[in-house]
Amino acid sequence: MNVCSLWADGVILVTTAIPSVEVNRGCLVVCRSSSLSQRCTPEDLHPFLLLKTPVMSPPRCGFLSQYTHHHLVVFLLTFFSYVLLHSSRKTFSNVKVSISAQWTPTARNSILLPTWEDNRLFADAEGATLFLGALDTIFLFSYAVGLYISGVIGDRLNLRYVLSFGLCGSAVVEFLFGTLTEWLNFYNIYFYCSLWVLNGLLQSAVWPCVVAVMGNWFGKSGRGFIFGLWSACASVGNILGAFLASSVLKYGYEYAFLVTSVVQFAGGVVVFFGLLTSPKEVGLIPVEVDRDSHRPLMSDEEEEGDEDDEEEVSVGGYYSIQQPPSDPKTQAKAIGFFQAFCLPGVIPYSLAYACLKLVNYSFFFWLPFYLSSNFGWKEAEADRLSVWYDVGGIIGGTVQGLISDFLGKRAPVLAVSLLLAVGSLVGYSHSPNDQVKNAAILAVTGFFIGGPSNMISSAISADLGRQEALQGSQEALATVTGIVDGTGSIGAAAGQYLVSLIESKMGWMCVFYFFIIMVRSCSVFTGWPVAWRMANKKKNYNFFICRRRAAYSSSHP
Repeated sequence: MNVCSLWADGVILVTTAIPSVEVNRGCLVVCRSSSLSQRCTPEDLHPFLLLKTPVMSPPRCGFLSQYTHHHLVVFLLTFFSYVLLHSSRKTFSNVKVSISAQWTPTARNSILLPTWEDNRLFADAEGATLFLGALDTIFLFSYAVGLYISGVIGDRLNLRYVLSFGLCGSAVVEFLFGTLTEWLNFYNIYFYCSLWVLNGLLQSAVWPCVVAVMGNWFGKSGRGFIFGLWSACASVGNILGAFLASSVLKYGYEYAFLVTSVVQFAGGVVVFFGLLTSPKEVGLIPVEVDRDSHRPLMSDEEEEGDEDDEEEVSVGGYYSIQQPPSDPKTQAKAIGFFQAFCLPGVIPYSLAYACLKLVNYSFFFWLPFYLSSNFGWKEAEADRLSVWYDVGGIIGGTVQGLISDFLGKRAPVLAVSLLLAVGSLVGYSHSPNDQVKNAAILAVTGFFIGGPSNMISSAISADLGRQEALQGSQEALATVTGIVDGTGSIGAAAGQYLVSLIESKMGWMCVFYFFIIMVRSCSVFTGWPVAWRMANKKKNYNFFICRRRAAYSSSHP
């Protein structure tokens, strides 16, 4: 029976408790076997040389040396899964002008107008534009509802199956929507709406699954940096989608959908056959529950603990806990939706993400239109310039995640970034009619808005899904991620209508004021857990002082 794994020369890390020799899992022992093998039997262990001191990791060459090639493969597969999904989403935004022209009589020669009248969808471009906006809202609401459902499903089924089904199914729907209907000259409003509702539901299966897989492979140590770098997948997908669409748009918008859907379907097939959802699948010890993982999120104070507390150890991809493991059946049990919703920190961070995702997605949907209408720049120039917002988001998510790892806390980093985000929004609302200066201010805005958005949707969601309050349940990552991102998507869906309404009634300056209010609301929600914890600590401190005074009074009458 394989009960150990090689730790260092002559030293073995116990991976399975051995009651016969009173050796617990997670302890270091000296092995009498001279063959330094990866396998070791109980007879090879010397129980009298059991190390009682806390286990410390051996010297490492660097931060990344704790990860194996399996971690790299998982990182890349999940990263590019969402890159492909977001590139297809961006494609629809980039070809709206071409679709609108195709759905109106102006897209045809006037000689063929009577023939076209029988198949047209809208009488003018304004009607087509309104319908495209309605499709955005339909997609976001169905996506939000699907996130609540798919998160629960992902914690109960194999994450690889759910993820590959979402990728391949969404690719098929996009092919039907943008390519097949154009090839067959079949245009129907209800058919388009039905497909886009289905597309939102299928795409909602991807994000909770990829975050859950990443959470299974990467522990709390370094999670801010790893997830900050990894969460750039959405911005990279936006850039890739814009590039693919612009490359083939001259042949027709249907080919833009064809390219992205084929690539996305191929990615789903690769995920189905190549993704490892847990370290257990290759014999590695899985990441355990992060003890007090909510503290770095909700507190700006140093963590305090008993020396008997569990201590996470990682060695070249092997993770263990110094206390005996809990029942495996308990670990595999998934928690319910409402249990996950009531976990500490889930509600405030979900509401915070709803406010922040509203602002982030408003830039995603409206930025090219704002640049074109407000500054009079060509559509191609506005599309190229809008990329700088994504560039700022990529850098912001990575840098802020790294800082949060260095500090051991995420709340202070979020608070400072959101405070500076208000200033960047004020600055960008007064940006000059100069593309270089505008791009620079836009990148700064993306840094302070996209960075916190990436952190909440990835690293913080993973932290919330692996906190002590789970009481041993390991199957909450996808559910918690679905709740956080689903609530954020509801805010984003409502925000698109509000942005168009405010802009039409009061102008773009009031839109930026609305963004500032949303960012400040996000700050309030993220500060809520910190304030609650500080209030409880003050209450406990006052109670402790009263007890000390009472004890002193009784001993000194």
